[in-house]
Amino acid sequence: MQENMDLRLFAKGSGVPMWKIAQYMGISEPTLTRKWRIELNDEEKNHYRTIIEKIKKEERR
Repeated sequence: MQENMDLRLFAKGSGVPMWKIAQYMGISEPTLTRKWRIELNDEEKNHYRTIIEKIKKEERR
């Protein structure tokens, strides 16, 4: 199973592609993908979930 699958599914279910998460953070999509190759701790995952929620809210406007 792929690392951080819960986070990947959360982003996908929220309709937020990885490139938008990367853009929000000011990094490239390949950099984000490499960061997610290693299982993140709960604090890091919560940080990304917050970012995904912010992007999702901005998209609704």
